[in-house]
Amino acid sequence: MKLVSYDGGFGRVEGGTVVPMGPDLVRWLVTGEVEEGAPRPLAEITLRPPIPAPSKLIFFGLNYADHAAESGAPLPKVPIFFAKWNNSLVAHGEPIVVPPLTSQPDYEAELGVVVGRRARDVAAADALSYVAGYTCVNDVSARDLQLGSPQWTHGKAIDTFSPMGPWLVTADEIPDPQRLAIRCEVDGEVLQDSSTKEMVFTVADLISFLSQTMTLEPGDVLATGTPPGVGMGRTPQRWLRDGELVAVEIEGIGRLENPVQIPGA
Repeated sequence: MKLVSYDGGFGRVEGGTVVPMGPDLVRWLVTGEVEEGAPRPLAEITLRPPIPAPSKLIFFGLNYADHAAESGAPLPKVPIFFAKWNNSLVAHGEPIVVPPLTSQPDYEAELGVVVGRRARDVAAADALSYVAGYTCVNDVSARDLQLGSPQWTHGKAIDTFSPMGPWLVTADEIPDPQRLAIRCEVDGEVLQDSSTKEMVFTVADLISFLSQTMTLEPGDVLATGTPPGVGMGRTPQRWLRDGELVAVEIEGIGRLENPVQIPGA
């Protein structure tokens, strides 16, 4: 099932229509209550991120070995993670707005995992049973700001720098999240092309790791790292430009597209 959020509610996608299911996707994850309404054309709905306001928005770094290598970083012995906040979320079709403080905006295709029920001290063997579904995420990064500080947040948690969507695909349709093709295109040029099987730490590993110290709540979003091919790792380096269209596509989930806006460019 594909679930979308929009102003006033959420619903399931059926062909070219959306069947309303209630006012809030996260509430539905908790209660299972459905308030079904009349179908609406998908083309007439302005999408929001599938989870518009998660209580936690957690991103993992260097979780593909080849990406760690292109970044000049050692392979992590434990998962590396950092936080973003809801200010950085935008939906499918909304612009990535690059602030004047950076000249090195970069793209990162990532598999997004949405938590479906409260998770604490979860074993990796059980972790996938806590997943509500999956979505596409773009961890847009300002590399000059990220690497100009001992922590990454300054170059990561920027307004509009976390596109997510276009929808959430429920976990029953993705039996193995470690067997998904993942790619990023910029203006039709394929710049990242890999598989989630290349992750250093699996989705189950990441959920288990976090749950040892924090309670994961329904609607929390985990972005599981990016494969190689980012702009920073290319020769010459390749930064996002004004007017380009960035697309993150993940097998079985969908395609997330966002235009780049650089005011004054």
